Amino acid sequence: MKIFIVEDDSIISKKIKEHIEKWGYEGAVVQDFQNVLSEVIAFDPQLVLMDISLPFFNGYYWCGEIRKVSKMPIIFISSASDNLNIVRAVEMGADDYITKPFDLEVLMAKIQAILRRTYDFSGTSNLMEHRGLIFNVNNFTISIADKTAELTKNEAKIFQKLLENRGEIIKRDELMMTLWESDSFVDDSALYTNVNRLRKKLDQMGLENFITTKKGEGYIIEG
Repeated sequence: MKIFIVEDDSIISKKIKEHIEKWGYEGAVVQDFQNVLSEVIAFDPQLVLMDISLPFFNGYYWCGEIRKVSKMPIIFISSASDNLNIVRAVEMGADDYITKPFDLEVLMAKIQAILRRTYDFSGTSNLMEHRGLIFNVNNFTISIADKTAELTKNEAKIFQKLLENRGEIIKRDELMMTLWESDSFVDDSALYTNVNRLRKKLDQMGLENFITTKKGEGYIIEG
């Protein structure tokens, strides 16, 4: 499992990363504090450790941004120990709150408890991002800025296939195989209907021409 660390104190973040890796987890530390969400999505972790006091935007802001697209566990780590900060963290969607200084073994115990509790039931998260759009493979939602839409299962399958192969034309028969595991006995209009519905949802979010038709070939999401 992967853990993403959002902490601007390089000494603390290094110690945390080294410690979780001793336990067999894969760790990564944020590099760009203006684009925390993008880095979270790119790393696709199962848990985020989030400091409150950060450059540009605080941890509450980034917690809120993550919560718009994912339910992955978030543990706040902060030197602020007052009830106001703890309550606000919980209200923003935090799963736990640890005050600095903290014992690394205690932190590890909390991480393991939350991971067991979360993923024994719901599995791992899976987010994809392209041109500002975030697609949650687990719950079939697409989000950009403050707009969110829910896809049907077939729409999600089409969108995932195109996103995974962005920059490449995906032929109609390949998409039909993805949807129905067969390109026989399936009316091509069924595929067209699903793609058209998906496009309408993207258009309503201000993403016109996100999916392009290549006449006689198939569909493509430009890279």
